[in-house]
Amino acid sequence: MSTYEARRLQNIKNNAALVSDLGLQSHAARATRTSAENNGRSAKRQKTTASKEPPKPTRTSARIASAPSRPIYGEDALTIVDNSSSSLRGRGRVAKTNKTAPSLPSPAPLTTTSQTTRADLSTITAGWTSWTPQAPPPTFDEYTGAYHFGSHPDFTPNKSPESILREGCFGGSYFRPLYSRHLRTTIEDDWRELPPEWISGLNVERYLTSPEYDPEVNKYGVACGQSIEEWEAAGWIRHEHDVRGWFQWYCRFWMGRRCDDDERQIGRWKKCVGETGRWRRILLKKYVAAGIRNVMDEGVDEGDGSEEDGGGRRGTGVSPVVHQTCHHWAWEVRQDALDRFWREAR
Repeated sequence: MSTYEARRLQNIKNNAALVSDLGLQSHAARATRTSAENNGRSAKRQKTTASKEPPKPTRTSARIASAPSRPIYGEDALTIVDNSSSSLRGRGRVAKTNKTAPSLPSPAPLTTTSQTTRADLSTITAGWTSWTPQAPPPTFDEYTGAYHFGSHPDFTPNKSPESILREGCFGGSYFRPLYSRHLRTTIEDDWRELPPEWISGLNVERYLTSPEYDPEVNKYGVACGQSIEEWEAAGWIRHEHDVRGWFQWYCRFWMGRRCDDDERQIGRWKKCVGETGRWRRILLKKYVAAGIRNVMDEGVDEGDGSEEDGGGRRGTGVSPVVHQTCHHWAWEVRQDALDRFWREAR
């Protein structure tokens, strides 16, 4: 072995001994192991964090929060259809609201047994015509133009069912063939129970049973309201009494029928066009806002000539849509009501 090789080997041994004496080898090994372990734990944390879903935002926009998940129907609130240019321009815009949407009443569950359903349906349909009159016709107050029912003195409409039909209502389609999803059957020809004098000379196909809603048929020439199908979906129909809703109830009430649904229907009438009813107040406020103190200032159009109509029909200068809505609820503006509203400055 050369002197160079001998010196090199000796240096290696000396260095190994020095490392051993100082403990550097074990420290380096521990450092290497610790680093590897830390890297492993860090990788696990990164993997776990990546697998978690991002936290959901704690705040949502007012538009999303207020958006209903299904159609909303407010009790006694008829939908007003406005075909004006301003309304058309506004379509597609989302209206913001801070009001809580009312919940939709759940319709009564249908019986799943076909035989039982048929039996129930027969009982229900028989009840629509098996009643007998229990009260006389109402009396007419010539001063106020209102009708008074002895059994319910707080119910004072000023339009009779006959005049509503003859003047034009519900787009001429109120008594059209109607499929009830609740009863699972089609109702038709029930207009035939109306007194013959109510519809004598009337074009039934145009004014009662039209399959399509025609605004031109209505007294004020405009569309308003929801369909009977929508009323049924909203839970407003009491099928055992009146499958078509309020106006059918009013016709039968006028003819002398009394039933368990009377208080509810009269209550709905009060909320709409009673002394403090919503649509009544809206319409009277429009008269005041326009400075109109006499109902005849709107002008007089061709009417049916009945005593309640004053020999003609009202003009349509003040909100024909609200006029038609009130007309559906058997009420029109009379001079005494307008005078009181002006005096009380509501």
